Amino acid sequence: MVETVKERGDGSAELVKSTGDKHAIASVVRPAAKYYSAIKDAMVFGKGRYTLVKDVDEVENGAYDKPLPCFGCGIGWFSFLLGFMFPFLWYYATFLYFGNYYRKDPRERAGLAASAITAMGFSLLLLMIGVFRWF
Repeated sequence: MVETVKERGDGSAELVKSTGDKHAIASVVRPAAKYYSAIKDAMVFGKGRYTLVKDVDEVENGAYDKPLPCFGCGIGWFSFLLGFMFPFLWYYATFLYFGNYYRKDPRERAGLAASAITAMGFSLLLLMIGVFRWF
């Protein structure tokens, strides 16, 4: 087995082992090949230096950084509050809640759920008023 040093164009050197027997090469190269490829990938990716992950000036806004609709409180809470004047808005928010509208923005879920619960309570109140009128 002959060992030689091969220099690359970028100034790095590589140890090369040459042999005439294929089986001898397989026994020498294969166990170390997986370690060499992992080290090579790490060195090529980072080139042995720290790399800048993200520039401070190029900060992207997240999906939930923009304000909610309806004056920033969301459709659910807006419907909940305005529903005391116009109860139909509670049913509208209930429809949105059961239609999984909150998957677009999870911040809407609490307000839509509050409106759905209030719509259920209002429906029970209307039902009770209607039942007791008959008696």
